[in-house]
Amino acid sequence: MKHLILYLAIIGLSVHSFAETKKPNIILVMSDDQGWGQVGYNNHPLLKTPHLDAMAEGGLRLNRFYAAGPVCSPTRASILTGRTHVRTGVPSHGNNLCLQEKTLPQALKLAGYQTAHFGKWHLNGVRGPGVPIPKDDPNHPGHYGFDFWLTVTNYFDLDPLMSRQGEFEAFKGDSSDIIVDEALKFIKAHLADPFFACIWYGSPHSPMLALDQDQVTKAKGKLAQHLGEIVAIDRSVGALRKGLREMGIEKRTIIWYCSDNGGLKLDPNSAGGLKGVKGKIYEGGIRVPAIIEWPGTIQPAISDFPASTMDMMPTFVDLLDLSEDSMLAVHDGESIKDLLFGKNPERDHAIPFYFQKSAAFIEGDYKLLTTDVSSGQWQLYDLKKDPAEEKNLASEWPERFTSMKDEALATLESIKNSALGKDYPEGKIIQKPRKDFWHELERYQAHFDAFKKLDPNFSIKETKKDRAKNSEKQ
Repeated sequence: MKHLILYLAIIGLSVHSFAETKKPNIILVMSDDQGWGQVGYNNHPLLKTPHLDAMAEGGLRLNRFYAAGPVCSPTRASILTGRTHVRTGVPSHGNNLCLQEKTLPQALKLAGYQTAHFGKWHLNGVRGPGVPIPKDDPNHPGHYGFDFWLTVTNYFDLDPLMSRQGEFEAFKGDSSDIIVDEALKFIKAHLADPFFACIWYGSPHSPMLALDQDQVTKAKGKLAQHLGEIVAIDRSVGALRKGLREMGIEKRTIIWYCSDNGGLKLDPNSAGGLKGVKGKIYEGGIRVPAIIEWPGTIQPAISDFPASTMDMMPTFVDLLDLSEDSMLAVHDGESIKDLLFGKNPERDHAIPFYFQKSAAFIEGDYKLLTTDVSSGQWQLYDLKKDPAEEKNLASEWPERFTSMKDEALATLESIKNSALGKDYPEGKIIQKPRKDFWHELERYQAHFDAFKKLDPNFSIKETKKDRAKNSEKQ
């Protein structure tokens, strides 16, 4: 009888422990315009990132992690849906995420998670520099499953003016420090429940205004401020990790860090020797720094397994054993749960990238690419031997080239159907797509006085030249 009681106790303990591991806290942290080479552990010659380096040393460092798009809004859409961005109504920056999408925060809410978003949103179809999101915005984070949100429409910097669930609030200090501090307050208030928090920085995106003490003195001009913003991001990551340890929840919390797209021409070392920059689907435009930390569960490792932001939602759906209908049936990401436990997953299909005229498909070490889909001209690269994408192997590997191209063309056709709303029960897109400059919208014009009262430096002036520049920067 004693043995039976002991056995049942052990089984009960095992089930309890398994239940705990099935519902870890989840924090997705994302920088804005940080290139693959802009971390200390990738040997940037000027930049020091001790906290990200420590996170990489203690967690899973993903050397071949990809943003779904080479600009910001597309990647954000992919994280929340597990789908390539064109399917979701977000072909480029400034488009709104279709309300008919099934999202990660919605799925996690159903699983008992408290959900929150902090920082840059850029999925509500509003363009121009970041401003607070009004309560009546039809595409604010709350419409996609976030219980709490402290956000701005787009990029933001020092002393930001933000929206706390529709209530406008002015802050003082570096924006990276601010949103991590606010996230820690949210976390502390929800220790009894599992939580899901997105912390999406506005840095090191323009206007690139770093605190004096953060500016990298060995750099010159704007680059000193640009790198200084990454210094601030790194400091805030340190504050986040320290905060979790002080609350005693670090071992039941997953932090997944990455950037939303490749780096900028401003820093010649932003891509770490890869070809291309932000806006391009060459490696330098889509390969980004990425780390997953889960102390006590994920063993320290460096992986060259190709993965992307589209894999985030499928991975958590798999990890938490959520219902299959948590995602739309047509999705592009795949679970990489095995990677968290030291095994390489097997992919069922290539990782797709589709932006404007360009497309690329990554299958293992091979990458099929075209800069103009309509031209029918494709190149094939071996990224392991040729990470700079210099030697086209299409003629040397005709079978692989043909096989990948056939899959690519079929996927592109599927993506085009999705963009028309064919994946939704309604078979069409219900909400008229949005993509407008914020100061031209009546919803925002009604708040100009409130913005000005909170921030004396607030301005709505924007020339045609400014508009073109802001459009390019996003």
